[in-house]
Amino acid sequence: MHLLDIKNLTIELPTENGVIRAVDKVNLSLKEGEVHALVGESGSGKSLIAKAIVGVLNKRWRVTADRMHWQGVDLMRLAPEKRRKLVSQDIAMIYQEPSRSLDPTAKIFEQVSESIPEGSLSGNFLVRRQLRKKRVKALLHKVGIRDDKRVADSYPHELSEGICQKVMIAMAIARNPKLLIADEPTTALESTTRAQVFRLLKSLNQLKNMSVLMISHELEEITTWSHAMHVLYCGQMVEAGPTEKVFNAPLHPYTQALVKSLPDYAQGLAHKESFYALKGTIPPLQHLPIGCRLGPRCPQAQKQCVVTPKQKKSHGHTYACHFPLFKEDKKCNPS
Repeated sequence: MHLLDIKNLTIELPTENGVIRAVDKVNLSLKEGEVHALVGESGSGKSLIAKAIVGVLNKRWRVTADRMHWQGVDLMRLAPEKRRKLVSQDIAMIYQEPSRSLDPTAKIFEQVSESIPEGSLSGNFLVRRQLRKKRVKALLHKVGIRDDKRVADSYPHELSEGICQKVMIAMAIARNPKLLIADEPTTALESTTRAQVFRLLKSLNQLKNMSVLMISHELEEITTWSHAMHVLYCGQMVEAGPTEKVFNAPLHPYTQALVKSLPDYAQGLAHKESFYALKGTIPPLQHLPIGCRLGPRCPQAQKQCVVTPKQKKSHGHTYACHFPLFKEDKKCNPS
């Protein structure tokens, strides 16, 4: 049985000028212990999907789905209180810009200790207090924070973005969730700190068998340890499947463009040679093209692309394109 199983997830925003469909019939399934990556340009709907799963979207958004099952339980049909209780027990989410997600008026110790379930502490008040201190220290050590006393006694603004991100991860894993959703966890972090965060998430998956839904633009980094990749463009799932197959033999022109945009350090670049980039820009939600939303930018586009392509399966992964790239030009090595 799938841990998370979503079919035809649609997220819409009613406006005075009509309904904006920000996410259009997205399918996503994830098993226990798997790492899945959601990739795509900014504005493709990755964060909206994550927030819809957790149930923290603004009430203005209208979320519908044929199926949104968590371990066989349909989240769409649960009462709000039951859904919050179920999600808080089994699912945790790490947001981007951690310093803005943490409470600026509370010290780190208070915020991490609040994430520890009361049921995991036993004894009288003094005993539970000591256990809570030990648990906070252990959580900070687990995410790579060695100076736990200084960090625990600090406010978020007194710490770096990298330390704040590790604190967010410590709070997320305090309940031992079955699924950890990481929404651009390395945004605005230094390269060394970014590598540390990726190693930490990888170790949580391997040592704790924790499933991870990684939302990231670090395509080259996540291909080394994710099991499956889902490529989004402007709210539509254009390709999905095992990471190695999607990365090495993309069937959709947009996936191919993402892979080509990665610099090849082995070959290098000529003097003043520009990186590969798909022409044009992602359209605003208010002016989405009909049919395939990549159509105006797609080098493979033809008249048939004004009709929305249906999901098809080939070589172990799915794609949505009228003119798929069955012949790969060049293989890429994610390692």
